Amino acid sequence: MLRNVLLALAVLALLSCSRQAAPTSTQLSPAATPPANPELVLATTTSTQDSGLLDVLIPMFEKQTGYRVKPIAVGSGQAMAMGERGEADVLLAHAPDSEVKFMAGGHGVDRKLVMHNDFVLVGPGGDPAGIAGLTVAKEAFTKIAGSKSLFVSRGDNSGTDQWEKKLWREAGITAKGQPWYLETGQGMGLTLNVASEKAAYTMTDRGTYLAMRQHLHLDILTEGDKSLLNVYHIIVVNPNKSDRINHAGAQALSAFMVSPGAQQVIGEFGIAKFGQPLFFPDAGKPE
Repeated sequence: MLRNVLLALAVLALLSCSRQAAPTSTQLSPAATPPANPELVLATTTSTQDSGLLDVLIPMFEKQTGYRVKPIAVGSGQAMAMGERGEADVLLAHAPDSEVKFMAGGHGVDRKLVMHNDFVLVGPGGDPAGIAGLTVAKEAFTKIAGSKSLFVSRGDNSGTDQWEKKLWREAGITAKGQPWYLETGQGMGLTLNVASEKAAYTMTDRGTYLAMRQHLHLDILTEGDKSLLNVYHIIVVNPNKSDRINHAGAQALSAFMVSPGAQQVIGEFGIAKFGQPLFFPDAGKPE
């Protein structure tokens, strides 16, 4: 009888080990063949970093492919400058006019539409410029300038900064140099913090604002204008820029960003926490 008990215990132990060793359906397997050059430099706009989106996408890509991504969040303008110098392998940018020039100059070899969200004008609840509820960005900028209310700009040549400057020009206003116009030279997250501390207005992508909203004393006041559309592309840098360019890795990340799995993650990111997505997937759509 003792022998039967011991045999039963042994069988139970084997079954327990086999269950622990079995991978779950949610586990991702690493790449079967590790890449020859696993190090990959991604120069990206700060909004994708500050919103937390890259904290989800990059580990997913690394598990699937074996690459190790080094993200450098510097804003679209600086990201493209890094690409021109051959200091980055792949770019994630949201400055369409500059991106077109970048490609025309031969600095990139592939550019794919990835996603979009939108820009919004945020400011203090007291709204001294009276822009709350406006749906035309030009009118909001005109009111801010007319009231000489403090406006905080990134001033870093990022995609957000370039678009904001374009909207001031379209409103016929020279904001730069005015005493009510403050440039931080910093990314979106830090600029939002400055605007919040100074009870000022600023323009931000919706994703970063929502990710930081609980720490800010700023409300969304103007939104919905088609001129506030914020579109993101991924660009593979021309490998001729430098012999250090990881072209295979850049192509792999570009393909991943427009893959069904990544696009699903992009479309769902933010819903659980904020009740709405922070970005909308656009892979395969016409420009």
